[in-house]
Amino acid sequence: MHTLSPPKKSQLLLLTLLVLFSPLAIDIYLPALPLISEAFHVEHAMSQGTITWFLFAMGIGQLFAGPLADKLGRRTVALAGIGIYGMSALLAWGAQNIEWMLVARMLQGLGACATSVAAFATVRDLFGPERSGRMISYLNGAICFIPALAPILGSWLTQQFGWRSNFSFMAIYALMVFVLLAVSMKETNPQMSKEPVFKINRYLDILKTPSFLFHASLCMLAMAVILAYVTSAPVVLMGQLGLDMNQFTFWFGVNAVLNITASMTAPKCMDKLGTRTTLLIGLVALMVAGVLMLTLASVESAIAFMLPIFISSLGFAWILGAAAGKALAPFGDKAGTAAALLGLFQMSGSGLVIGLVQLSGLEPKAMIAIQMLIVLPWFVALFSKPARAWHQATAQ
Repeated sequence: MHTLSPPKKSQLLLLTLLVLFSPLAIDIYLPALPLISEAFHVEHAMSQGTITWFLFAMGIGQLFAGPLADKLGRRTVALAGIGIYGMSALLAWGAQNIEWMLVARMLQGLGACATSVAAFATVRDLFGPERSGRMISYLNGAICFIPALAPILGSWLTQQFGWRSNFSFMAIYALMVFVLLAVSMKETNPQMSKEPVFKINRYLDILKTPSFLFHASLCMLAMAVILAYVTSAPVVLMGQLGLDMNQFTFWFGVNAVLNITASMTAPKCMDKLGTRTTLLIGLVALMVAGVLMLTLASVESAIAFMLPIFISSLGFAWILGAAAGKALAPFGDKAGTAAALLGLFQMSGSGLVIGLVQLSGLEPKAMIAIQMLIVLPWFVALFSKPARAWHQATAQ
């Protein structure tokens, strides 16, 4: 049996650097979205599409990156993903029309998905089924530093050097991390998969596991709330309420600080109260935020919009920390594929949820509130006997 050795601090640093690629690609250029719309002479919805295409590609790409991480190793997939990410950032930097920008962002999503899958599969390798959920919470806390800092950096870069400088920064970050990982990252997969890379049964075995479906869908719904906020915040805060770039960055940063705090406290809560209670608290916070968003929808102020977001961010962090670890817990040699499917749920699945809600034609605040409230059936299900059994599923 493979014995887990204590992870080194350098390994934890590398994991943190790997998971930052995705949020960096989304958050750093948010303040520049209106300028991108102007530069390409398109509606704001088209510039928002640069986020949507990125997330869609990142979700679909998980289906390929996961099995490859099991077959070829976490390190190989991580380095390949970083390379794709950096080159596509340069393509976005040089884009002369919105079509090329969308293609570049789609490629960048494929690169980011590889780094994410490699990171979370490595977590499962290093920490095992029991401790991985706690480590995922800490990584989510690190991820949340990006929404706090990236818009500030992006705002400064945009004002000093233009909106394209955000993408040159992404390329430089990719180059630096590539060199660091090439020198320092060790392979953690204890046994490379000997199955064909894209064997359908590999996915079906995971999708037929009730504990995975239940917890992965919780991650999906929680992520949908955050993505709905991220894509709508520039429209509400800058478009409807008239905030400038610096004011938008301030509110975005405050929310990120709360998210960091919640992500760092989630492991302690799981230790003291258990993952099930942590999930219940997170779901209650999300539903309270939804009711509050509807109640304050007619109030035209930044705090009226952001207060429910603050509460939902606390709920999101606690749900994701508890549910992600439980979704991956039953899988050992399939950790890469399981992490990939979890990423598919979180990215493409949450994008699908957002798209379906957007079909209602409601204004942004109402749509975000719906995203927060649709977790109610999962909250009720947690009190059922089957859900209790799913929550206790252990490693195979």
